[in-house]
Amino acid sequence: MEVRTELIVDLRERFFKKLDDEGPPDPKFHPADITRIKENNNWLKRFLEHNECNVQESLNMLWETCIWRSKFEANEITEDNVRKDYLESGLCFAYGKDKDGKAMFVLRSKLHTKGSKDFSQLQKVVVYWFERLERQTNGNQISVFFDMSDTGILNMDMEFIKYLIGLCKNYYPNFLNYIIIFEMPWILNTAFKIIKSWLPPKAIPKIKFVHKSNIHELVDPNDILTCWGGSNEYVFKFVPEAQNNLDATMNGKLDNRKVHFAESSPITEQSPTVFGDQQVEEQLLSIEPDAVIFNKTGNEICGTITLKNVTTDKSLSYKVKTTSPEKFRVRPSSGILLPQEQRTISVVLQQEYNVRGLLHVDKFLVMCLPLKDPNAPSQEIAALWKSEKPAEQHKLRCCDGGITSNESSKSILLSGMSENGQIDTLSRKIVQLKESNMKLQSDVAFLKHLLVFSILITITVAVIVVYILKTDLKNFMDQQACHIHRGL
Repeated sequence: MEVRTELIVDLRERFFKKLDDEGPPDPKFHPADITRIKENNNWLKRFLEHNECNVQESLNMLWETCIWRSKFEANEITEDNVRKDYLESGLCFAYGKDKDGKAMFVLRSKLHTKGSKDFSQLQKVVVYWFERLERQTNGNQISVFFDMSDTGILNMDMEFIKYLIGLCKNYYPNFLNYIIIFEMPWILNTAFKIIKSWLPPKAIPKIKFVHKSNIHELVDPNDILTCWGGSNEYVFKFVPEAQNNLDATMNGKLDNRKVHFAESSPITEQSPTVFGDQQVEEQLLSIEPDAVIFNKTGNEICGTITLKNVTTDKSLSYKVKTTSPEKFRVRPSSGILLPQEQRTISVVLQQEYNVRGLLHVDKFLVMCLPLKDPNAPSQEIAALWKSEKPAEQHKLRCCDGGITSNESSKSILLSGMSENGQIDTLSRKIVQLKESNMKLQSDVAFLKHLLVFSILITITVAVIVVYILKTDLKNFMDQQACHIHRGL
């Protein structure tokens, strides 16, 4: 839906006029939300899209949203004030893209039963993920993916689902791209009809039912997990937001977006040149080897690269970046190299990952800029990196030190027979066994309830039958007595 700029301006003016006329509510609107209304046209546009360009309805929704955000303290929610065990449980998390490239919010229904968690804390977890997705996607739409595989009646928490729908309906405007429901059991059809009645009419077409046979029609094939019938072996592990923004590279290019060092918080830097293809007048830095080669050393899988300042008269500031900071620890990830100085950089793969997926997924970028003063304060160096001065860039791929050719690499990746592959496979099997055990326990509990119900029904029917038989027998005896009396 096309939203004219004048409607956005009108909505903003009406909001602040209402604020002037009525005064701030109690509690007051959060300053971040006020700033957002003043400066973020896209946020206001979403309210207008949600309400089909009706400015008054958009104003009402915006006002109520700001009240809710203030009361709920949505701007203050971080992983530090949300139940950590809930975040790490894997009940809900952000992963993958739908067919339109929108981020997916995954809910694994079989990991939750009604009343098993503190509901207020569960609400905070959902809002945490929604806020995190808002930041990561810059307010773009998301798809909610309900993984209903192995789900039973005891896993259906209608109150929780109603809360999710209410968030999207009332406080996160035009946030839903699809509602994808995977492998919904037939026994839950009645419950779904109730859920469907809670949705606004325009949201109904967004509901898509999928199975393993057709999930690729709604989900990016590269993001279909093995448990969904795909080949992606991702296993959820919670990673704090500061270490887990979107990849800094797309199609081999580096954007002006948040990128990460393995040991520091994300910063925004200018990178005006093509990733690894920059033409420079003279080379400042040499790197050996031209790839990060991982080998097993003791209990660690690590690789090293050597940086050397090849100039005789320039000091260099260098930084090492990676597309997957949650996987690696780089030490030191930044520093100063004096003329002709060289330094060895260590890259350690985190224990929960293995080398099987490194060859085609992860990359490193080494960047350097010449410094006039090697003793310059850190503030000046940071300002230099944020300037538009082009940096020399070196793109490095990853590979397994035990692989000697592309063909052998492919063979080992497909066979999965390496030690790390076996451990990874065993870990997945253990997770699957735990999930199957939870499902079995859930089914046993349900069958116990069903058995008790059946016994009660049987007893009730038996009492009714006995009562009817006694009544009929009594009537029969009365009739026989009457006939005998008449015969006498």
